[in-house]
Amino acid sequence: MLYITKRLMFSSAHRLYNPTFSDDENEQVYDKCNNFYGHGHNYYLEVTVAGNPNPETGYVIDLKKMKKIIMSEIIDKVDHKHLNFDVEFLKGIIPTVENLCVTF
Repeated sequence: MLYITKRLMFSSAHRLYNPTFSDDENEQVYDKCNNFYGHGHNYYLEVTVAGNPNPETGYVIDLKKMKKIIMSEIIDKVDHKHLNFDVEFLKGIIPTVENLCVTF
């Protein structure tokens, strides 16, 4: 079994805010990431697939196809977007790195 990982970067803005917390609690928990107007990060997304090489092609996965899938399914939807407002599949989710991993 082989593991193939593709690493891509995207830039997004977000605000970490829990509506059940008071303003003070949000500031204590999320610090700078609780800025009312949001702020930006450069993120690296790593996607790993596992499998055995295809005997005809030698590929576990064609890296061009893998990149195209990652771009269309994730990167194009989040790059240069505000994660709280612009990304439909993140609506209602606090956009922590952990929640992004689960959602992606």
